[in-house]
Amino acid sequence: MAISNATLTGLTRTQLLCMHNMMLLMRRFEEKSAEEYTRGKIGGFMHLYIGQEAVGVGSITALRTSDKILCSYREHGLALAKGMDPRAIMAELFGKATGCSKGKGGSMHMWSNEAGVLGGNAIVAAQLPIAVGVAFSAQYLRQDTVVACFFGDGAVDEGAFHEALNLASLWKLPVVFICENNQYSMGMAVEKAWAVENLLSRAAAYNMPGEIVDGMDAIAVYAATKHAVEHARRGEGPTLLEVKTYRFRGHSMADPAYYRTREEEQCWRSTRDPIGIFEKMLLEEGLATQAEFDENDAKATQVAEDAAQFADNSPDPSLEELYTDVMVDDSSALTYRYERK
Repeated sequence: MAISNATLTGLTRTQLLCMHNMMLLMRRFEEKSAEEYTRGKIGGFMHLYIGQEAVGVGSITALRTSDKILCSYREHGLALAKGMDPRAIMAELFGKATGCSKGKGGSMHMWSNEAGVLGGNAIVAAQLPIAVGVAFSAQYLRQDTVVACFFGDGAVDEGAFHEALNLASLWKLPVVFICENNQYSMGMAVEKAWAVENLLSRAAAYNMPGEIVDGMDAIAVYAATKHAVEHARRGEGPTLLEVKTYRFRGHSMADPAYYRTREEEQCWRSTRDPIGIFEKMLLEEGLATQAEFDENDAKATQVAEDAAQFADNSPDPSLEELYTDVMVDDSSALTYRYERK
């Protein structure tokens, strides 16, 4: 097969292969995380990104390293795409001292100042007003920074969604709101939860551009996000993207997903897998070979295995860590209480 040096939506062959590798890393990392969860190495709640890889890779490819992201609790894949160390992410899942949050945050609280990952948030929609604050800071300090805020369809009917969009539009803040509409929130179909067919009317209500994007097509996500990021960087304010995707697993590891049929799940897996769609596109354009796909898969699998081994061999946090990174210690709190009396 002859390899083309052409570009796809302005992306070079090298960039496209990097995107493919990252999508596979997301998939293999999450599969390994699920395996370790069933072995009891990971505790608590864990929400997997399997099936949504095109959203994370497509959107974050359109960002600069200096740009910031804020996420929901389904953020492992986004953290990887933004450049966080897979070892630090997996160690955090294991609750180990070498984790990105010293093992104190777990699955739902990834953070990296260096990578610009300003937290996964366990409270639905909590990241939206925080993203607006970060965007306001960037605007106030005249930094050339764009904030991408990722949230699920379940966050759309929270008050924080409406407050955040209104303020961002009012002040023309450099933020891109990315709704990862995986169609089921925690367990209710979108058509039963939303009074509107899509989010275009919500964008219009707050006087900002809105776009519906195929979330299983990484190139479509990249193109839409790139346009929204450029809009924000020019000082023209926020954009709302409704990226329609599908999670192949339940809401969390504890969810049997009885609210949807196994036939529906199999249909999406067999015909709408974002990695398969991306590979088919690259092959048809003559931009990659199956051998390169296989090589990327082997690399991704090895990175996931290495991350799990690193996490398993890492130390637990010391008992003294219970008293670090807190607002006040117990003695201060007691002193304050007695003084007030």
